[in-house]
Amino acid sequence: MLVKGYSSIVQLKQISIFQDVATTQLESLVPYSYVREYQQGEIIMQEGDRLPQQLHALITGRLEIKKIAASGKETVVRLIPAGELFAAPAIFGNGISPATVICQVKSQILTIDREALLKAIAQAPEISLRILEVFNQRLQQLHNTVHGLISERAIVRLVRLIQYYRDRDGTYSLAEGDRLNIKLPYYQIARSIGITYEECVRLFKRLKGIVIYKRGGEIIVKDWEKLEAASNLS
Repeated sequence: MLVKGYSSIVQLKQISIFQDVATTQLESLVPYSYVREYQQGEIIMQEGDRLPQQLHALITGRLEIKKIAASGKETVVRLIPAGELFAAPAIFGNGISPATVICQVKSQILTIDREALLKAIAQAPEISLRILEVFNQRLQQLHNTVHGLISERAIVRLVRLIQYYRDRDGTYSLAEGDRLNIKLPYYQIARSIGITYEECVRLFKRLKGIVIYKRGGEIIVKDWEKLEAASNLS
C-alpha cells in the first residue's frame, strides 16, 4: 500500500455520491479525506478486521468482495467498480469487516473520516440519500443472490449474473455481439453463483451459440432474448 495523502476535489467528484454536490460543499471534506494506492492482488481488509470509522470508496480500479466459509469455500459476493462505496459497517453497524476485500487490479482507495462526512451531510442532505440508495441496491442484490441459491437452477443464476453486470457496468458492441465491460473469469462466476469451476464451464458450453466466452473472462452475448429464453429451459 502506498499512502498518497489528501484527496482532491476532482477525486471526490469521481465517487458516485458526490458527483452532483457543489464544489464549495466538498471543499470541507478535503482535509479529512485520504487516498491510498494498492497493487493488484493486495488485500485491503480481511473478514473480521476492526474498521476505523470512515467512508470507503474506490476511485480507480476494481475490487473483489469475498466471503470464506468455515469449510474454506470462497464465495465472491460482488465486484466493486470505480466510483462506488464499500465496507458499510465502517460508518454503519458494528465496525467489523463482513468480508475480505482484494484488489483485482491496481486501485486507488478514498477514505473520509466519519465526523467530517456527517458535517458534509448536514450541509448537503442529498449525500445521505445517495448513500442509502447504494446500500439499498446492495441489500436487494444480496436478497436476489440468496433467493437464487435456494430456489433457482444454476443456469438461471448464471444468466441473471450476466444480466446484472450488463445493467451495472454496460456493454459495447462488436461484430460478434455485445461484450460486457467487465471481465468475469470462470472461477469468479463459479464462486458468485455457488457452483464448481467445472460446472461453470459446462454451463457456458450449453450456451454456445448465444454466449461467447474468451480467455481471461471476456464475455460476449450474441442474442439477449435467446439468453433469457435459455434460462427458462429445463
